[in-house]
Amino acid sequence: MKRKYISEKYLGIAFSIPALVYMIVFIGLPTFQNFILSFKNIDVYTFADKTQQSFVGFKNYIDLFSGGNSILQLSMVNTLTFTVFSILFQFIIGFALALLFNRHFTGSAFFRGATMISWVLPVTVVGLLFKFMFQVKGGIINQFLLTIGFIQEPVEWLLQAKSAMAAIITANIWIGIPFNMMLITTGLTTIPEEIYESAKLDGAGKVVTLFRITIPMIKPAIMSVLTLGFIYTFKVFDLAWVMTKGGPVNATELMSTFAYRLSFEEFQFSKAATAANVLFMILFVVGIFYIKTIDESEEM
Repeated sequence: MKRKYISEKYLGIAFSIPALVYMIVFIGLPTFQNFILSFKNIDVYTFADKTQQSFVGFKNYIDLFSGGNSILQLSMVNTLTFTVFSILFQFIIGFALALLFNRHFTGSAFFRGATMISWVLPVTVVGLLFKFMFQVKGGIINQFLLTIGFIQEPVEWLLQAKSAMAAIITANIWIGIPFNMMLITTGLTTIPEEIYESAKLDGAGKVVTLFRITIPMIKPAIMSVLTLGFIYTFKVFDLAWVMTKGGPVNATELMSTFAYRLSFEEFQFSKAATAANVLFMILFVVGIFYIKTIDESEEM
């Protein structure tokens, strides 16, 4: 019995080795190199000449965070705003749809599948779709609002700071609703029907049942949705880049787009690595929180 246990243990390790090697080669080493890069002065002028590359310590971090108009600070605020509002509405709508589709009615399976369209579409396609929808001329948003008389002239949605941020948040909400809906639906299926029947016999209404039974019993699923939603949303790049490229005047500049711009447009590779590391550290802390939350829920 003991020999069988040992053989299964080594078999599990053998199966884990390819994944471990992959993680080290394609994730671990690049991440480590990126941290090293952030402590040097590599840009377009020193990239090819290693003799000009030197260790500058935390200078890149200080430079990016210094000054009242630091774009990194602005991108952090924009990213937090984008993330909070996206998660808030994704969760509310996704939760409502999960409660709806948890009921069995004619066409429920079809409509549940239809809501997955936004999740399976490539993000760049969604970005282009919403960019066309918010266009000044010919955009369906302006055409609809003009038709019902809500506005008198086309609005430049993507050329104004507040409306541009609202536009990319709207697009991201549409993308993330199915993710929230499916995870919450999975949580709802774990609640025994007997509990609802007992609550009904005790005279509990729908609101009381929702807040006293449903939400507490799917708390692990809710925490997973919110935490994973934060991680996925905080690092969004392609949607914002396709729709606004961080404009107008950095109004929608996210940490991901800022790091990309530093590297591939301004060719300040060390500063780009610095911005990427700040993003990584924030997500790393959130990831640790997520793992701790999952472990606590499993122990319960």
